[in-house]
Amino acid sequence: MKIAIDIRSAGHEKTGKGWYTFNLVSEIIKQDRDNDYIFYTDNAKQPFGSHKNVTVKVFPLKSWRWHIKVLNDLRMEKPNLFFSPSSYIIPAFASKSLKTIITVHDLAAFLYPGAYPAKAILIERMTLRQALKKVSAVFTVSENTKKDLLRKFKIKADIVHLTPCAPSTFFRQPLSEKDLEAVKKSLKLPDKFILGVGTMEPRKNFNTLIKSFVIIKRNYPDYKLVIVGKKGWNFGLIEHALKHYKMEKDVLFTGYLHDHELQKVYALAKVFVFPSLYEGFGIPPLEAMASGCPVVSSNSSSLPEVVGQGGLLIDARSAVKIADAVCSLLADEQIRLMMIERGKIQEKRFQWADSAKKALEVFRSLA
Repeated sequence: MKIAIDIRSAGHEKTGKGWYTFNLVSEIIKQDRDNDYIFYTDNAKQPFGSHKNVTVKVFPLKSWRWHIKVLNDLRMEKPNLFFSPSSYIIPAFASKSLKTIITVHDLAAFLYPGAYPAKAILIERMTLRQALKKVSAVFTVSENTKKDLLRKFKIKADIVHLTPCAPSTFFRQPLSEKDLEAVKKSLKLPDKFILGVGTMEPRKNFNTLIKSFVIIKRNYPDYKLVIVGKKGWNFGLIEHALKHYKMEKDVLFTGYLHDHELQKVYALAKVFVFPSLYEGFGIPPLEAMASGCPVVSSNSSSLPEVVGQGGLLIDARSAVKIADAVCSLLADEQIRLMMIERGKIQEKRFQWADSAKKALEVFRSLA
């Protein structure tokens, strides 16, 4: 069987969809030596290495030109199926004769349209609707996203399959004090800090986290708040919150960090807070758990099934509730250590090998 995959998101600075693509596809080609694969990307620095049954096609084009080039190439290659783990565009416009699989990470474009630029919302809505008319199978990353999908669209439940995310395995590796000190020095991190991770956009709810930190500072004045991630759409709201609460000197931004740096920052933090209002899955809480950092998380959307008993679940729309949860962990070291142990148990329930095994079962069923 010949299987084509869009791997673009794995070749750039990775956030949720990029890590999903990288880890799932890495595990698929690790487990499957029988089928032939064509990887389509726009970046020559693809991260999967060399494999006998994998051909990489690099088309260094932008936007629609890339998609048109791939669509034309698919007509020539005639693969048995095409898997798109992070985009709906090619499945939406591909011939109906081509079996396609998409991954639906979330329905934020439909449920939280104000969280993204209007153009991005329009494209995602249009292409997902069109793709769902043609797909042979759909992967979702959580039960919550599966339920959202089945409520919103008239598709058969038996074509929807769960392929959950997981933390990358290196987050579970032990770290030396020397490694931790080196990152602390290079990033100029404070001795005591609360950590937030994610692209800084309205849905991630960092404004409320900053507001909660005002309360935390009253009891723990020597702590700082560190936020890791890119500046996203409408970052001005965060700048406004910093000025409004006079937190400019107490909130530090590192920008995007690569995986091994991020692991060390998790390990150095006293508490990790994930206040997102809506997530299709939410990998950072599991990364924090694997790195030995206790977690406070929003109780919305998919996060209760991801975090489980491994973290403190709260209503993240309330700055007071975020602050109370964080302070409870700072006030009692025994509770903090207990939550670290619970987190390590919870994150091990998610394994990329299991999701890849399920994906391969679906691939073979469509042969």
